Amino acid sequence: MNFYFEALEVIRMGGWITIPLTLSGGLLWFAIIQRYFLLRRNSSLSLRLAVGQASKNPLSFPGILSSSINSAMDHAKRFTGEKLKKTLAEDAKYFEIQTSKFRSLVESLVMIAPLLGLLGTVIGMIETFESLGDMTLFTQSGGIAGGISQALITTQIGLIIAIPGLLCDRFLKDWESKRNDEVQQVHEIICQA
Repeated sequence: MNFYFEALEVIRMGGWITIPLTLSGGLLWFAIIQRYFLLRRNSSLSLRLAVGQASKNPLSFPGILSSSINSAMDHAKRFTGEKLKKTLAEDAKYFEIQTSKFRSLVESLVMIAPLLGLLGTVIGMIETFESLGDMTLFTQSGGIAGGISQALITTQIGLIIAIPGLLCDRFLKDWESKRNDEVQQVHEIICQA
């Protein structure tokens, strides 16, 4: 409960810019969690074993990989030769689009957060210089100390949002690349069978 009140106090001290910063941070973590569940590999089976199991019964574990294997097996039952290769190539494009869901949102929010923090810094410094110009060292909003505090808080929040978001984005891009490679490998296994 105490953490909640401290967080509200920090948001109040940071000024109005902390509201869009907090919302962008929440949206960023929503998108990261969505990408995590979309891209994680929900099975420890090798690709060949998974394809073998899917040839008997559709795979039941969730995720892009099982969906791509089940889809490829359906195509393999209906097509052969060049028609199968063409259909699997179209499937690979579809799954590539699926693995990139929320990526541009994560990248955009990671770039926006420090810029919003910088905007808060500028707003805080303007307030500081206005206090100096008016010679109002102590005002309702805190004068010089309040402006500098606002500048530092918003910069800090922007960086607190962006740095972990950037690290998670890099990690998830690696997973995205691995899932796309696995989809290609599954298609090769099915075409060779």
